[in-house]
Amino acid sequence: MMPLITLQNTSVKFGAQTALAPCSISISKGERVALLGANGSGKSTLLRLLHGQQKPSTGARISHTNAEQTQRQVMVFQQPHMLRLSALLNVTLALWFAGKSWASAKSDAREALSSMGFEDIMHRNARAMSVGQRQRLALARAWAMQPDMLFLDEPTASLDPAARRDVEALIQRFADNGCTLVFASHNLGQTKRLATRVVYLEGGKLLVNLPTQDFFNKDLPNGAALFLQGERV
Repeated sequence: MMPLITLQNTSVKFGAQTALAPCSISISKGERVALLGANGSGKSTLLRLLHGQQKPSTGARISHTNAEQTQRQVMVFQQPHMLRLSALLNVTLALWFAGKSWASAKSDAREALSSMGFEDIMHRNARAMSVGQRQRLALARAWAMQPDMLFLDEPTASLDPAARRDVEALIQRFADNGCTLVFASHNLGQTKRLATRVVYLEGGKLLVNLPTQDFFNKDLPNGAALFLQGERV
């Protein structure tokens, strides 16, 4: 598979604290990579590093693109920021800031919201929506950007089962559309449903990097095995 992003012996430090020990990993086109680990394991740091939001302290982050191969990337946070405006204007502004004309941005925003099931509430204030609705709106905003890569930080962490299913269905649509996914999660069921590869971190170290089926069916290092048993959160 064609690599899109490669980390080469890359680490992240905040002062004297090592948030991510030196690691090497590649993300290839069309993959769906789950980052697993207990709280403080380095998942979010690795996610931001792969996205390019976090600068490495050592090593290199290589983007395998050139002037003819632009790579649109979008990140959806656990608590996505919404302006005190309608759902329609929140998406429209994102597209306008990305360089589209206002008319084109608003038209594309309407289309994205309709395709994501927001026809009836696209004029509702985004800040007045439920947590699940705001997460779906963040995904609709991402969908409107037509990304090649989508990064998600605990996309369903605070959602009830029904809202979680709705959000997962939207994430699956990105994958079905050929988008490469990298997401941090605590949810093992979600990982089985969405991921093609699992990266397990512990104490800032990348300990496991396996296809999803192998991660759940083969022998693992002790920490990863305990995490699967629910002994580490």
